[in-house]
Amino acid sequence: MKLLSKAIGWLMLQIYRLTGSYGISIIILTVLVRAIMLPMYAKQTKTTAKMQELQPQIDEINRRYARDREAAALKVQELYDKNKINPYSGCLPLLIQMPIIMGLFALLRDPLSYITDSAMIIAVHDKFMWIPDLCQPDNWILPILAGVTTYLTFSSMGSTGAGGASMNAMKYFYPVMLFLMGRSFPAGLALYWSVGNIFTYGQNLVMGFQKKKKDFTNAAAAEARKNVEKKMKNKA
Repeated sequence: MKLLSKAIGWLMLQIYRLTGSYGISIIILTVLVRAIMLPMYAKQTKTTAKMQELQPQIDEINRRYARDREAAALKVQELYDKNKINPYSGCLPLLIQMPIIMGLFALLRDPLSYITDSAMIIAVHDKFMWIPDLCQPDNWILPILAGVTTYLTFSSMGSTGAGGASMNAMKYFYPVMLFLMGRSFPAGLALYWSVGNIFTYGQNLVMGFQKKKKDFTNAAAAEARKNVEKKMKNKA
């Protein structure tokens, strides 16, 4: 994790040398990291959405084979195989993302432990917009922004099909937790979290729109097939 944080720190240093602003460097680095992880996130979301679509059938299998858990597991696996879904494929992107997120988290929480360039000693205390020192907590605006964007991100996940009771619980719990944590963490870290949430929120909106468009196209194609079949029957 320390090596990963140093590698991300080196990248941030290069961005800082181009921009001359620690705050802008955090924003660019966050967007860059999220963009790199976008294919993994998209795969994870699509797998989760497909599994959610099959959930009613899985519930029916579990109800039917309530006394035989082994048979229920086999039937569920057959359902996954039939729909070409690997239930574990969604976990791999998450396992890849977590070290990157944790490395970036550690870097922004204590940047001077991972970036040894003397220019960063002053840079981490830069003023950015209303924030007098990015290395010190911002008591209100950024924590509120972190909480609100976290709520919006969880809410937008419904448009990609990844819902459920646990998701609804996290939708209210995590924003409050992020707000409280944001008041004690360095402002640079709260800035990273807020920008990352905004990026993810945009991703979810786009993926939700694409899913609705695909569903509409499939429904229109199915209706067209029914009309053709109906006309053929009438002619017969």
